[in-house]
Amino acid sequence: MTKKETTPEYIVFDAKGKILGRLAVEIAKVLSGKNKVDYAPNIGGSAWAIVINSDQVRLSGNKAKQKVYWKHSGYPGGIKSITFDDLLKKDSTKVIEFAVKGMLPKNKLSREALKRLRVFKDEKHNFGNRVISK
Repeated sequence: MTKKETTPEYIVFDAKGKILGRLAVEIAKVLSGKNKVDYAPNIGGSAWAIVINSDQVRLSGNKAKQKVYWKHSGYPGGIKSITFDDLLKKDSTKVIEFAVKGMLPKNKLSREALKRLRVFKDEKHNFGNRVISK
């Protein structure tokens, strides 16, 4: 089976009240194709993941204040960090994208899979009625 033979499938995930890590695992399975019977690790999945209500995702315990996202430029003093709460207020779509990216393997297939991930802050999305809710 090649990638061209498969037709894309759109699966909607509602993040309202869901734990971030558990949601990211479900999304990563769909993007990598592990939820299909004909899974092949060298082909990857063909399904699209559409996530709605990213503003209402949550973490358990006190992690919302303790979890820190950071990046470093490579220069002395070049570290930039932001907490989960602040990133959720600034751009809640990035929180889900970072979590799903961490769940996928680091290879060419994961870069292709991340292109098939769409995250929306509310329930409005532009994929029409071609979706399967999860």
